[in-house]
Amino acid sequence: MNANRAAFDRWQLVPRVLGEVASRDLSVTLFGRTLPAPVLLSPVGVLEMAHRDADLAVAKAAASLGVPMMFSSQASVAMETCAAAMGSSPRWFQLYWSRMQGLMESFVRRAEACGCDAVVLTVDTKMLGWRPRDLNLGSLPFLQGKGIAQYTSDPVFRASLDKPLEAPASRAEITLSTLLGLMTAARKYPGSTLEALRSGKARRAIQHWVATFSYPGLTWRDLPRLRAATKLPILLKGVQHPDDARRALDAGVDGLIVSNHGGRQADDCIASLDALPGVVEAVGGRMPVLFDSGIRSGADAVVAIALGADAVCVGRPYVYGLAIAGESGVRDVLENLIAELDLTMTLTGARSIAEVRAAGARSVTDRR
Repeated sequence: MNANRAAFDRWQLVPRVLGEVASRDLSVTLFGRTLPAPVLLSPVGVLEMAHRDADLAVAKAAASLGVPMMFSSQASVAMETCAAAMGSSPRWFQLYWSRMQGLMESFVRRAEACGCDAVVLTVDTKMLGWRPRDLNLGSLPFLQGKGIAQYTSDPVFRASLDKPLEAPASRAEITLSTLLGLMTAARKYPGSTLEALRSGKARRAIQHWVATFSYPGLTWRDLPRLRAATKLPILLKGVQHPDDARRALDAGVDGLIVSNHGGRQADDCIASLDALPGVVEAVGGRMPVLFDSGIRSGADAVVAIALGADAVCVGRPYVYGLAIAGESGVRDVLENLIAELDLTMTLTGARSIAEVRAAGARSVTDRR
């Protein structure tokens, strides 16, 4: 995370003056849809930890501005509920590929049915990273049934709860903490809390999620199965190496998101912004390249676009807004970020996103 932020200190914009910038166009077109600004909301799981309205509040705020929201596989609210609140506003779906192969196909079918414009396959999370803050707190909210709403609302996943796990789940020690966790999970499970407890479905949903979430076996060979499952554009999120970008082109992928998961996965890896120029060069304009991990302001967005990104994805900032003020907090963050993006364009002499890309950015070591 620190590397992501430090990378922005190594690039500078070079303003041009006395150009005509009285009117500016922030719009971009991605997969046939024209967006009002080159900004999308990154998928963030377990948003109920930030605010009780969780994904639904974010969906409403995004829709009010026409900014695409990426529904997370680890959402606290089912994608159908969020889509219903968004009307015709754009949304994408982020996919974690589960060990339960049929679940991937079911998720994608649901994403198509609720009007998603694209499927974003996260490829940097075959397993959860080593996260000291979570480990120090013993924090894994999924064990309380939080952040698994896409699963408990899915017919394929729910049907699997009646089948025994290949490896039986270990029995947890019965403590006040485990009892409270089970009660929380039962309240999160669709339908009657009492029935979820009595039937054991809330407990089994958690056990099945734990047993099937990680899929270390995911490879390039699996992509044709995803392509066969959907007609939607497919993007890979988590690409950092130019060779992977070229391989994605060869595999028929429709777009990339340069990302290191906001620094939440492997430590000591390249900053996302440092990876961006190499990926953009490798792609050579043959597919959209979006940028994620490190955006905190509109000026950051302009730098990323100047280095070749077609659009940027924002994560932590909108979650902070959600935590403070729910839907209105998310909207305020987005409005301010887009306003600063517009202002930065004006002050650097760019009238459009294309002009930002054409102007580029200068390394702090380049004194020309």
